[in-house]
Amino acid sequence: MGRSQETFNKKEKEKKRLKKKKEKLQRKEDRKANSEKGKSLEDMLAYVDEDGNITSTPPDPSKRKKIKAEDIEIGVSKQADPDPAEFIRKGTVTYFNESKGYGFIKDHDSQDSIFVHVNGLTEPVKEGDKVTFETEMGQKGLNAIRVKLLP
Repeated sequence: MGRSQETFNKKEKEKKRLKKKKEKLQRKEDRKANSEKGKSLEDMLAYVDEDGNITSTPPDPSKRKKIKAEDIEIGVSKQADPDPAEFIRKGTVTYFNESKGYGFIKDHDSQDSIFVHVNGLTEPVKEGDKVTFETEMGQKGLNAIRVKLLP
């Protein structure tokens, strides 16, 4: 008389596999029974009340507010153009190398050191000169442009 080829471990694995398959089939049937598909259009509609909350009931037509299309603004309202004098700063040239063509200006208000290139000058400057200038954003930070000597 020979022994069975199936061991206890093999039997347990087979039982678990069959149990998982049965549970998966049960979940599939539950999903089909509780499916949202095929609902009517009324069941899928949502409404927004006067406070902006989403509800399933339609709004009361007597509470409806009339809004004129001209009153609706899209985007930012028109602002006055900035005064060009606001962008002009004053400072002192702290360093300028004429052979290399660049230097630095110390801003009087913020005490920042701002890079200046010879292309941004309207007239020649040297160290210690008081100047007016505007700034623009360069690759490495602020650059002074339209640099003029103060009288």
